[in-house]
Amino acid sequence: MSVWDDLDLLLDSPSSLTVTTNVRGTVKDKANFKAEEDVSALRKAIEGIGTTEKTLIEVLTQRSNAQRQIIAKAYHKATGRTLVADLEGDTHGHFEDLLVALVTPPDVYDCHEVIAAIKGAGTTESTLTEIFASRSNRQIKAISEAYLAETGKSMIHDLKSEVSGEYGTALLILAEGKRDESTSVDAAKAKADAKAMYEAGEKKWGTDEAKFIDILCHRSIPQLRQTLVEYKNLSKKTLQESIESEMSGNLEKILVAVVKCAKSVPVYLAERLFKSMKGAGTTESTLTRILVSRSEMDLLDIRAEYKKLFGSSLYSQLESEVSGSYGDALKHLCGQDD
Repeated sequence: MSVWDDLDLLLDSPSSLTVTTNVRGTVKDKANFKAEEDVSALRKAIEGIGTTEKTLIEVLTQRSNAQRQIIAKAYHKATGRTLVADLEGDTHGHFEDLLVALVTPPDVYDCHEVIAAIKGAGTTESTLTEIFASRSNRQIKAISEAYLAETGKSMIHDLKSEVSGEYGTALLILAEGKRDESTSVDAAKAKADAKAMYEAGEKKWGTDEAKFIDILCHRSIPQLRQTLVEYKNLSKKTLQESIESEMSGNLEKILVAVVKCAKSVPVYLAERLFKSMKGAGTTESTLTRILVSRSEMDLLDIRAEYKKLFGSSLYSQLESEVSGSYGDALKHLCGQDD
């Protein structure tokens, strides 16, 4: 029995795609915050002979993003230099990427990740899938605005030239940030949608992907959850199992991500974290992105789900997979061991 199979519990559980008030982060505003003190500690750490990584970690991981923005402004005022430029000049590798991510506003950071995913040779679909499947409409609109401000171009327009086929169709719908947000569930429509997908997939020779894309990328989260229940009643397979057997490649991955996020964004991200540390080599960019972007949202939930899914704590996994200042900073963000 996988965590994805228990659909009865699903209908009433909260979703981070719709709830914005219930904050379950590991990083909070620091009490008695004094930006000037933090600036002088950072300056000592950066300007002295050799960089004191420990100070950088303690200051930047233990303040909220809003407080880091105040620090960055005060730093610039005191030195005439930007904190980002100094961090880039004084640290390197994954540690540098992490610190720069921490001092970047969340919407701008997501926007930079999107730009990095579509820039250069080949597009990193897995990053685009993760971001657009797991962010709320409000977050996607903010990313889009940040993208316009950073590049002078429309994000949707740029994505159009980078993604194609059915995968591209699905991604572009998600990137519009226009998923239905109504909280009421239309049971008859859920039944009809389940039947439409059943007939477009399992019942049919060849799959009509467009049906799946239209339903999965437009319906509200509560509506999708009801549809998942109806699908299972009709098919005896879960919708995820059907997608996995009927489709392949990036289209399969994005639709499975949408289904998983409709059920639980923290579970989806816990799996992403596990996969980024499993096997040969670690995908540091994924670790950094998830731990930074969820540290003030739902990282406590991600930690709890990680433990349930994989039997060991996220903290202990980080302990064994990532080392040095980068590993220390990630563990600080993760918070204590579970």
